Amino acid sequence: MSPRAIIPFLALVLGSATLLLNAQKVKKTTVVATSASSGQLMYNEYCAVCHGTDGKGKGPAANAMKSAPADLTTMTLQNGGKFPDNKVYSAIRGDMDTPAHGSKDMPVWGSVFQDMSHGNAAEAQLRITNLTHYIATLQAK
Repeated sequence: MSPRAIIPFLALVLGSATLLLNAQKVKKTTVVATSASSGQLMYNEYCAVCHGTDGKGKGPAANAMKSAPADLTTMTLQNGGKFPDNKVYSAIRGDMDTPAHGSKDMPVWGSVFQDMSHGNAAEAQLRITNLTHYIATLQAK
């Protein structure tokens, strides 16, 4: 390779390495309050970045996670054909030991929803219930 060709090649390699490094970082942002009545809106705002809009765990931030986000579309299949409402509700609320939830990568949404609802427990429960119901619609047929 000629000396003239090395400079563009090195620029390409360094540029690609920079893109890869930047792609592996998750930008932390503040949570924007959404309507408690729309599970789909909450999912798209809070969950899709990791789990993907289709729920398969391939959201834009998935590659930057220490643990791969769960494929939310197979929960019914993994639970004998019945959607595990209580398990999903508990995972969102933070009652279950779900390794990704509660880590630096992923918050426990129950406490976030409680804060977002200004301590209104009924509204926080509505958020979790509607989000759970929306996740049920993502199940593989």
